[in-house]
Amino acid sequence: MKAVIYARYSSDNQREESIDGQLRECMEYAKFNGIDVVNSYIDRALSAKTDNRPNFQRMIKDSYKGLFDVVLVWKLDRFARNRYDSAHYKTILKRNGVRVLSAKETISEGAEGILLESMLEGYAEYYSIELAEKVKRGLTENALKAKANGGTCTFGYTVDRDRHYQIDAPAALIVREVFQLYADGKTMKEIKDILNAKSLTNSRGKEFTFNTIQRMLSNRKYIGEYHFGEVTIPDSMPAIVDKELFEKVQKMLVKNKKAPSRHKAEDDYLLTTKLFCGHCGAIMNGESGTSHTNTTYRYYKCVNSRKKKCKKKPIAKEKIENAVIKRIMQFLEDEKAIDELVERIYELQFAENTYIPKLEEQITETQKRIDNLIKAAEQGFVSESSAKRLKELEETKKQQEIALMQEQIKTPLFTTDQIAFAIYKFRQLDLSTREAKQALIDGFVNAIYLYDDHAKLILNYKNDTKTITLDELQGSDFNSVTAPIKSADFD
Repeated sequence: MKAVIYARYSSDNQREESIDGQLRECMEYAKFNGIDVVNSYIDRALSAKTDNRPNFQRMIKDSYKGLFDVVLVWKLDRFARNRYDSAHYKTILKRNGVRVLSAKETISEGAEGILLESMLEGYAEYYSIELAEKVKRGLTENALKAKANGGTCTFGYTVDRDRHYQIDAPAALIVREVFQLYADGKTMKEIKDILNAKSLTNSRGKEFTFNTIQRMLSNRKYIGEYHFGEVTIPDSMPAIVDKELFEKVQKMLVKNKKAPSRHKAEDDYLLTTKLFCGHCGAIMNGESGTSHTNTTYRYYKCVNSRKKKCKKKPIAKEKIENAVIKRIMQFLEDEKAIDELVERIYELQFAENTYIPKLEEQITETQKRIDNLIKAAEQGFVSESSAKRLKELEETKKQQEIALMQEQIKTPLFTTDQIAFAIYKFRQLDLSTREAKQALIDGFVNAIYLYDDHAKLILNYKNDTKTITLDELQGSDFNSVTAPIKSADFD
């Protein structure tokens, strides 16, 4: 696992040594947990209340290069003090495969705030129907013209100035090779290994993964079919793969889907950065091993056990993950707890958003000055300068109101009904998918401490602690007769 450290101080009362202290404690945390620090980004005398921090922005841009997996901070207020900026930038990092960890705090965010952040990431779904409809109309108009609607461009294509898709010749060659290799009988894992052996990278500059290959092989854009929402337009963009080859691959995908899975997904360890050793407190990372019978085992292992500094035995991946999912679902069935959680998240919005109240105060103050000038004019105290001043104040108020509306769109306030709706949606997740399980864990799990006879599950609700019993945790791979003879880390 590779990490960068982000450190900053924002006050003249803080000394340069405070940066050194942050770096030292972050380095100690990284060393203890077996994390490799590859770089550091430092902003001096800059507040986290704003995202206008040069090295912070440079770090965000560098995250697109796939050079690190973790941003390590001394405390989370070093990253951002504004919940909405935090949600925005953590979403960008998450899309780039990067997580934020605190050296001095176990959790990745404060209690109910994580659920608020989860809702912010997808607020357009339930925040404003009117706004969503306007956005949808605009996107639909683009779609009817087969124009790109933002987001990461499909690998193999570029977008021209008119937002139309054009073929990216070098990447298109890779796409064709992927389809041909699969049609020739290669597995997705074999294709992934072939591409990575050639040092080829995906659209984000990272190595190809099993999931990348899987999505590529089923993407109908490659035969020129544009799709967005309910709009599907055949032969509306340049094709990269001929239809005969594409249909052959689709039939093979259906056939192979029924066969036993032959891949080992690198990113399937759902509890990464959440699971800690109850013995020494270090992170437990995902690993896999192969027994002498050629059976593959997947498990979590304390990073200190590799160095012989901890005797904690590994735990079977599916056992601990399924036990955690079960406990979360039990929590979601507790109506009283959910009602309390809704109220706490609702109140948290007002505590976190300090910018909107300030804008409202400024508008009120500007309106008072306008009223005073109007009263003076009514009493006959009129001058050229006062008329000019009134015009300036009216323009100031207009700009303040625009800023307020922009901030309200950027940082919406949810009603209790909207918050409850978002939480109840977790009950409806399809837990047969990795994405649904990860969303559930990211939203509700603060940390898990694994002991020999039980696990302590700390939820993002009043730091609520649940106990997972020994019976639910049976299945340590190293206790089995056929212990793994070789292993691979997935940090």
